[in-house]
Amino acid sequence: MNKTSTITDYIASFPKDTQLLLEQMRSTIKTAAPEAEESISYGMPAYKLFQKPLVYFAGYKNHIGFYATPTGHSEFHEELSKYKQGKGSVQFPIDQPLPIALITRIVQFKVAENKRKASKT
Repeated sequence: MNKTSTITDYIASFPKDTQLLLEQMRSTIKTAAPEAEESISYGMPAYKLFQKPLVYFAGYKNHIGFYATPTGHSEFHEELSKYKQGKGSVQFPIDQPLPIALITRIVQFKVAENKRKASKT
């Protein structure tokens, strides 16, 4: 796991091609959830909203991992089915463009979900 303390440093620790995808992922999340708090959690970029986890992402040699568990993955199961998945993760290959529109919709779904949960407390 990456031992950096900021998302900027985390992204900078990867090869240039991967950096571009990670920056694109970060920008997409920030645009879809501008009020989310950024941090490093579990050694990867993490976003929280209403004190609840929103999404995480991580860079790897051959893919960008995206974590919107559990509901973000189950809600978009069909659209995510063409990507390799692990328990609670989806892998976007680094040799393909990121599915920005899909990532945006997943983040927006998670924002609405966190907002709903926060209004119940």
